[in-house]
Amino acid sequence: MSNYFAHESTFIDPGCTIGSGTKIWHFSHIMTGAAIGENCNIGQNVVISPEVVLGNNVKVQNNVSIYTGVTCEDDVFLGPSCVFTNVINPRSHVNRRDEYGKTTVKHGASIGANATIVCGNDIGEFAFVGAGAVVTKTVEPYALVVGNPAIQIGWISENGLRLNFDEKGIAACSESGDVYKLKNGAVRKVER
Repeated sequence: MSNYFAHESTFIDPGCTIGSGTKIWHFSHIMTGAAIGENCNIGQNVVISPEVVLGNNVKVQNNVSIYTGVTCEDDVFLGPSCVFTNVINPRSHVNRRDEYGKTTVKHGASIGANATIVCGNDIGEFAFVGAGAVVTKTVEPYALVVGNPAIQIGWISENGLRLNFDEKGIAACSESGDVYKLKNGAVRKVER
């Protein structure tokens, strides 16, 4: 008996691992070798390709394509219709299966609706990729990026709110009260 829920219209190929408490909704396809953690929510019409790894508590909204080479760590959010690529120079007549690029979405990061993540570009911890952005380079932890190509326009807290740093490089999240330090172009959370 499984400890996860899968809608009857879902296709789950043999050889997958799916963690306890995970829910997989209508018309999704989980392919051989995919590994999904505990308490994930996989929306409608999602494709999770072979060897994809999703950590615990990953939220995947409707119509998302996650291709081989992608790893999402714990607490990642993937917005509706976002997509990952795994080949830099695809051609229909050229088999590039040995050239799949790797992409890691780090702990707590969010990717907005309709964003595209070009393979080989990692998304840092708690980074936020805006809706419709096209990521063509690595996104730093806590960075807020938007546009095509995506550019960084600021920093964001673990709760998903903009951080406004003072002259000493200190900012506090207006929702959680957590304090962050900006130093040498990198943000870190200050332990209390």
